[in-house]
Amino acid sequence: MRVFENLESEVRGYIRSFPTIFNKAKGAKLTDEQGVEYIDFFAGAGTLNYGHNNEQISKALVEYIQNDGIIHGLDMATTAKKEFMQTFDSLILKPRNLEYKLQFTGPTGTNAVETALKLARLVKGRSNIVAFTNGYHGLSQGSLAVTGNNEYRDESYISRINATFMPFDGYFEDMNTLKYFRKFLEDGSSGMDLPAAVILETIQGEGGINVASKKWLQELEAICREFDILLIIDDIQVGNGRSGEFFSFEFAGINPDMVTLSKSIGGGLPMALLLFKPDLDQWKPGEHTGTFRGNNLAFVASKVSLENYWQNEDLSNAVKYKEKILKQFLEKIAQKYKNEYEIKIRGRGLAYGFEVKNDKSIASELSSYCFEEKLIIETCGSDSQVVKFLPPLVIDEELLKEGLSRFEKAVDRLFKEKKKKLKEEF
Repeated sequence: MRVFENLESEVRGYIRSFPTIFNKAKGAKLTDEQGVEYIDFFAGAGTLNYGHNNEQISKALVEYIQNDGIIHGLDMATTAKKEFMQTFDSLILKPRNLEYKLQFTGPTGTNAVETALKLARLVKGRSNIVAFTNGYHGLSQGSLAVTGNNEYRDESYISRINATFMPFDGYFEDMNTLKYFRKFLEDGSSGMDLPAAVILETIQGEGGINVASKKWLQELEAICREFDILLIIDDIQVGNGRSGEFFSFEFAGINPDMVTLSKSIGGGLPMALLLFKPDLDQWKPGEHTGTFRGNNLAFVASKVSLENYWQNEDLSNAVKYKEKILKQFLEKIAQKYKNEYEIKIRGRGLAYGFEVKNDKSIASELSSYCFEEKLIIETCGSDSQVVKFLPPLVIDEELLKEGLSRFEKAVDRLFKEKKKKLKEEF
């Protein structure tokens, strides 16, 4: 690991949590240079919903390169882009009665968010954006302004203006947080400028797996319509099937004005896009550009992913089935230790959180213990106090159960050692 310590910036992060050199990957497994296999419950922070080196995707990419397909094309028309758009429209948008224009931004999620904020302000002629507590939308300057976590916000010392934060669903436990938001909108002396848009994740990934309810989302949409505010759903981490449906907002029956997508939309390759209603398409040609806004390899990978997994409900049903296994297993662990720890389990689909409310340090320790058990799993939340489960959606049932068994072993080891240490102290 000295090569990375000597040559790579101190900003490196995940390498510190998982200190080995990975060499190969397939499905839901990673293998390091020593040939040690790990089960992957991280999936590239939600980028690898279809697994590592998915055979259909890899085959299509190799064929495309061997046939001298366009690799880089800015926003020019290419066969790969045409076929992706046609497939996305026919398999994703039309079956859901959604009418959106597609804008290809720079290749990362924060590029899509920046584009959404810029367009919302352009269309509405207002600068303020409302975001929510514990929301995460990226680390470039515009996205950072609507990201709640101070650990990220303190890094760049920028002027973070034109963003107002409101409490997310459940932030004050039983309080209706949208009643609070409405009061700010109705009161001309609240100090909050009428926003151009509201941006949120329906399941806050980095924020701690906080899940918005169907009722809350429907009420938020109604408020946006009443006050002429655009509704932006950030589906970068929990879209692309992670919640069980392709879009995480489908269960609520709402119709956002804009949707940001990245991570798994590229089939494992860099790609981001913004979906928006046709009447919002008010850009002048070339008004918002980017050198890598047309990753043709990602178009190829995404087309294959959509064709293989979204022709029917099989993947959605599989995710919901595996969710039951995951949830029941975690609840069993919580029940096992209920007299010693206050453990909270929450999530939807294959995005779940495991939080020990009375000891915030446990999540990070658990991640390390899991690594020793050959399980890759990360943390999230404002204090990294939640263990975050994001396995590939295509993980088979037996491997999912094996990964959960390894997690339980890590929990048992850690809690046993903590109990022993507590006895020694007294």
